[in-house]
Amino acid sequence: QVQLEESGGGLVQAGGSLRLSCAASGRLFNTNAMAWHRLAPGKQRELVAALRTSTGTTTYADSVKGRFTISRDSATKTVYLQMNSLRPEDTGDYICAAGWYGSSGTFTWDAWGRGTLVTVSS
Repeated sequence: QVQLEESGGGLVQAGGSLRLSCAASGRLFNTNAMAWHRLAPGKQRELVAALRTSTGTTTYADSVKGRFTISRDSATKTVYLQMNSLRPEDTGDYICAAGWYGSSGTFTWDAWGRGTLVTVSS
């Protein structure tokens, strides 16, 4: 089993920055992808950024391209999400996930954290 614990959320003004962290532990050998999802009020959960750990390939939602960066410290098994130029519409619960990127070109998420809340004020 994989355990994920997020931290770093908080209240920030529009235009500001935050860095989220996701500490992973457990049986990570069955995973080759990590990601951040966002659950905003009144909206469905969406994939914000994903990282294929074997290749370093990253994927971003169009709404965050150029502003958010996902990265990983393999030594500490920590995944980060650097968020710059934050907007009120970035407000939501940011949830870390671990899973698998398959040969079909799709992600499957098997483990989820509890989330960390980000609130961006205008």
